[in-house]
Amino acid sequence: MLGFLLRLLPFWVREPLLIAVGSVLGVRIMYLAVRDHDRVAAGLGVVFLVFTAIRVHAVIRALRARRNPSPTASADGAAVDAAPQPQAQPQPQAQAVTGSRPRPDTPEKEHNAWGQAVAAVAVFGALGAALWMAPRFMPSDDNAPQPASCSGGTHEELPKAYKDTPRPVTGEELCKALNQPDLAELLGTPEETATTASSTNNTAPLTDGKVAQPEAEVTFDTYTVNVSATYNELSTGQYVKLMKFGDEKDVKTLTVLGRPAVLSSDHTMKLEINLGSGGSGGPVGEGPLARTLSVALDRKDRGGYCDITVWSTSGALPNDSALLNIAEKVLPRIPERPVR
Repeated sequence: MLGFLLRLLPFWVREPLLIAVGSVLGVRIMYLAVRDHDRVAAGLGVVFLVFTAIRVHAVIRALRARRNPSPTASADGAAVDAAPQPQAQPQPQAQAVTGSRPRPDTPEKEHNAWGQAVAAVAVFGALGAALWMAPRFMPSDDNAPQPASCSGGTHEELPKAYKDTPRPVTGEELCKALNQPDLAELLGTPEETATTASSTNNTAPLTDGKVAQPEAEVTFDTYTVNVSATYNELSTGQYVKLMKFGDEKDVKTLTVLGRPAVLSSDHTMKLEINLGSGGSGGPVGEGPLARTLSVALDRKDRGGYCDITVWSTSGALPNDSALLNIAEKVLPRIPERPVR
């Protein structure tokens, strides 16, 4: 169908069009072939360039034929000039008609053909230039890793503890609050993108499923960030007292967004799973050090807290300012606990 439409076009429109399209595609394909070291693409580019060269040769031959037309004489016109005219009056009319007849090499026709060719080349040349320059001004992200997004699948039924808790946040809401575009920059690794993002609607351990504890986790190449909200009756002040009996290190109390908070460090757990013939797992060991910021769920510290924990497999930790900046992003999206 396309070939039929092209044959309907005038010669001086069709040929410049084929030349423009063939040259743009040929040069572009050759450029990609050299960049990607692709022999198949190189062969295809050569085909387009050879096709374009043939069309250019045809146009050059046509232009030469128009500039040097073969001399033709009209036998009828010569006979009219030589033969005697019986009437003198019609002769000037015949000469006038003959004089007004356009000659084959009239400059107006030559200008018209050149105008068609220049117009076609200009239009499709501009189109080819736009296609050529578009990737520079509109960079493609096809090969760049896309940041992980929070799962938006089917919503499972929340545990009963969430229905008994006034205005609890869900794991999916925590994930969306945590997985912000500037999270990597807050961690000090702005060039990284999130590899995984997940959430759960769990309940706190050792509570018989009566305390809601949603969680969300975002993983980067360097750091992993976990956020959880525990809706129990434990205040931050009581939580700090419990830390004195635990293994938490570098405990530091502070205030975040008008809420009491505490910074602490503790080791994560390391679990080894043997996938051999026995399929047994190894003993639970001590994992890398993690830094946690615990903030009360309301300004009055009526109970419940939000934990923001960061760790890395290498054991390196970001500055405490990173945890504070993350808390300032996440906490406003967690409703404060109402007065009971």
